Amino acid sequence: MIREAVQSDLDALQEMENLSFSGDKLSRRSLAYLIKKGHATTLVEVDDARARGYAVVLYRKGTSLARLYSIVVHPDFRGFRIGSALLESAERDALDNDCVIMRLEVRQDNHTAINLYKEHGYRAFGAMPDYYEDHETALRFEKRLVPHLALDMVKVPFYRQTLDFTCGPAALMMAMKALDPELEFSRRLELRIWRESTTVFMAAGHGGCDSLGLALAANRRGFDVDLFINARAPFFMHSVRDPKKKEVISLIHEDRMDEIRESSIKLHHRVVGLAELQRRFFEGSIPIVLVSSYRIYHEKTPHWLVITGFEKKYVYVHDSFVDVEDGRTESDSINMPILKKDFQRMSRFGGAGLKAVIMLSERKGDRAKE
Repeated sequence: MIREAVQSDLDALQEMENLSFSGDKLSRRSLAYLIKKGHATTLVEVDDARARGYAVVLYRKGTSLARLYSIVVHPDFRGFRIGSALLESAERDALDNDCVIMRLEVRQDNHTAINLYKEHGYRAFGAMPDYYEDHETALRFEKRLVPHLALDMVKVPFYRQTLDFTCGPAALMMAMKALDPELEFSRRLELRIWRESTTVFMAAGHGGCDSLGLALAANRRGFDVDLFINARAPFFMHSVRDPKKKEVISLIHEDRMDEIRESSIKLHHRVVGLAELQRRFFEGSIPIVLVSSYRIYHEKTPHWLVITGFEKKYVYVHDSFVDVEDGRTESDSINMPILKKDFQRMSRFGGAGLKAVIMLSERKGDRAKE
């Protein structure tokens, strides 16, 4: 029988950890936390009331991607297909939580686990050197849990932002490279775009990037841009109180509006719906979208994502921010599936419900080179 673990299973789970691993062990405290954590499921396989194996699945609020965090079988019971049963139960739990993709990391020398994952249809898609305590490499595997999904996605390369405040430039760079494979990712380009598009003042820390600045940065680099915003006033004005800072933001906003009027950017003061986003995407455009990071990271800050695909129930995105402190890896941020109903709720920011979409497409003729 496979059921959800309870606190009384802790002794058995810790015993399996100690017997199975010499390093990278989950502590008793960590196991207790995972059992009661709201965004994780810990499953335990039992026979005659004895725990013989367990698996942990982590969930990320606001997305439809699950992560198999751990799967362990007691050494006395290996060879009885318990790992296979736990994996299948973990996948069913993920589907019950509206997840369409399961991802995991595994030691490259753990051939038993690797064969198990391959047998169940997982594919390797990357590696992470020096991932474990003994510096062993981790292989990344993933599986689409609903095989009949006909996901038609363009290949949008992934770029991981290098600073907390450069999600906008990172998203824009990914969209540009999808349209122009010759474009080269670099921190220099990331910071250059940030300088061009920053709002200068925020409530704290470095300024973020507004839609006008990002649209201009893309247009200067030779891309056609459609900009959809639902407000005529400067974005993020509510994040500052100092009148002098407000004045600076207003002046920058007015200057950028003048630049946009003189450019080929098509500015639309309206909301673009999911149906139009999807249509334009399949016609060849790459959208980047302003969202509230609260539904993903519980932070009340604006955040930019680049759309990489659509399916009947899901929007797929690259998120350039990799939340290492929360145990995330790049595999959690690439082609993240988000339920359309969740995406609609998160694609707005602040009490005023600010919405912005920057739609990039390839410009006919010669493109200006960086």
